[in-house]
Amino acid sequence: MSDFCCGVSEMVLDLKSIFLNEDIVLRDTYVFDMTDTVIDGIKPFGSAVTVEIRAENRAGIVRLFLAAVFDLTKPCDRCGTEVTRKFQYHFEHYLVVSLSGDQNDDYIETPDYTLDIDELLRSDILLELPSKYLCREDCKGLCPICGADRNEGQCNCAVKPVDSRLEALRQLIN
Repeated sequence: MSDFCCGVSEMVLDLKSIFLNEDIVLRDTYVFDMTDTVIDGIKPFGSAVTVEIRAENRAGIVRLFLAAVFDLTKPCDRCGTEVTRKFQYHFEHYLVVSLSGDQNDDYIETPDYTLDIDELLRSDILLELPSKYLCREDCKGLCPICGADRNEGQCNCAVKPVDSRLEALRQLIN
């Protein structure tokens, strides 16, 4: 009988044996479906997220390690070219049966020795994604006048005139 159990749409970790026995390590692989997740109006997860799970009790401290691997497809934030990238993230969480005193963000409370892994994974992944998604680091973006992709070459649009208030600074540099 596995210490990890899966429902139809979620995975619940049964961690009682980990909490009650030191030096125990449980491992499992989980395929987490995030294909319905919407970010910036699109669904960038074309396939499921593969997660390696390891839970261990070392010297009475229960730690949960999650290693998530997935592909993300989104348009570049500067030029709009659709880009698919493979991401691999590692997360570590400290688990406790109960928190005493003030709430502490360093620990996850598991009062019944179980943990729904789906929301934890969703939060971990979404918080770790880059805020700016670029096709390449030196992406030049689109021309604001004609919309041409500046990565493919220069367009014939006039260069934006310098603000007349800054002209004195330009003369100092020259």
